[in-house]
Amino acid sequence: MTGLVQLRAPEVRFRWLDALWIQVTGTLCNIACRHCFISCGPRADQVPMMSAEEVERALDEGRGLGMRQVYFTGGEPFLHPELRRIVRAALRIAPLTIVTNGLLIDDAAVAWIAQESERSRYSFDLRVSLDGMTAEQNDPVRGRGTFAEVVAALRRLGRAGLSPVVTVVEHEDRLAGAEARTRFLQFVRDLGIRQPRLKFLPLLRIGREEQRTHGYLEHGVTESAPLPPEVESSLLCASGRIVTAQGVYTCPILIEHESARLGDHLSEGARPIHLRWDACQTCVFDGLRCNT
Repeated sequence: MTGLVQLRAPEVRFRWLDALWIQVTGTLCNIACRHCFISCGPRADQVPMMSAEEVERALDEGRGLGMRQVYFTGGEPFLHPELRRIVRAALRIAPLTIVTNGLLIDDAAVAWIAQESERSRYSFDLRVSLDGMTAEQNDPVRGRGTFAEVVAALRRLGRAGLSPVVTVVEHEDRLAGAEARTRFLQFVRDLGIRQPRLKFLPLLRIGREEQRTHGYLEHGVTESAPLPPEVESSLLCASGRIVTAQGVYTCPILIEHESARLGDHLSEGARPIHLRWDACQTCVFDGLRCNT
């Protein structure tokens, strides 16, 4: 037959290592969110916790490749028994962001975060997850009582003069759109956060979310032409990699996919990839950007 176009997964060239993500606690978390895209939880051990030495080796490799920012993620990073050690190791060489559910940020943690922020030459930031402006919105996906606990943590951070990024997964229609974002911004400001910042995230339909609602209706990302340069260059996989206890992967979304494993060392990950995983649709078509 003639006139057919063969569709294939678009290639994303690796430009440089801007963002190094480190899965410091693997899939270990203190809650089991119903929309979690890697099925983290209190008994989730499919991706092991990294030792402090493994984290420090990843940081050294990242520095050698010229990384400009570091993200600690999990699981829940505040469960790491040597969190203070690895935070200090990261802040010696680059700005650091911890992606957290906020449930372990008590008064002692806030005091420590404020102290490290003050003493470090690089910025020390937090991304705190809150998926609604009420318990009725948040708790069905994050767990009973989590709304009240996270709001209390945000108030503590605000009283200390800290302004974390609040990340919101758009798990229901009421959280989408400009009006919802304006209301959420005021809600965070009313908690005492002086410089409120929000990051709204589209759903990733893998992990537990696939059972909560549904998975992707199409497979992978197939296009008959290369991605527009402005889209390709903005994807995390164009300038970021994640290190886990099981090796280096293309991005934080795909750490449970063996096909996304690039090697044992960051230098092995400095190569192009093809967007052949279903979750890539959320980045390409829905605009998910992890680093910004």
